[in-house]
Amino acid sequence: MKTKLLLLLLVVSGFSYGQGSKASVRDLAFMSGTWVVKHEWGDMEEFWGPPMGNCMISSYRCVKDGKVVFYEFVVIEQSGNVPVMKLRHFNPGSIGWEEKNTPLDYPLISLEKNKAVFGPGDQSLKLSYALVSGKLEVVLEEKNKKGEWEKTVFLYENKEK
Repeated sequence: MKTKLLLLLLVVSGFSYGQGSKASVRDLAFMSGTWVVKHEWGDMEEFWGPPMGNCMISSYRCVKDGKVVFYEFVVIEQSGNVPVMKLRHFNPGSIGWEEKNTPLDYPLISLEKNKAVFGPGDQSLKLSYALVSGKLEVVLEEKNKKGEWEKTVFLYENKEK
């Protein structure tokens, strides 16, 4: 019953990845580069390596007033028919937030040309990456405690250009 309900929710919400859909890590090459943005959270830098084999890697840092706020290390690995983002957060000193063997898993749930959306199975979060006019738009959508969606947009510029 749970599986049927989840599939129904995916169909109703407009997510485009079902059982027969296929995507490759290579489809995410548009995310590659070193991206920077100044945000209220701090100065952010996100590096995405190009696809290599069946994976991509990313490192991220947020620095405010000259001090690290937090880091992220992300891998996207091919898992069956779709890429899956595996994300970990770290405090200064490389102190992990997540348990040792349990990174946050966000399968690809939607893919268009130069746009990818990832999210967990419980649909509590969506993380989208879109290449828009040479900038990387990253949108974090999360459900708050009331179950309402909150959206944070990060518009990164390519540091190398």
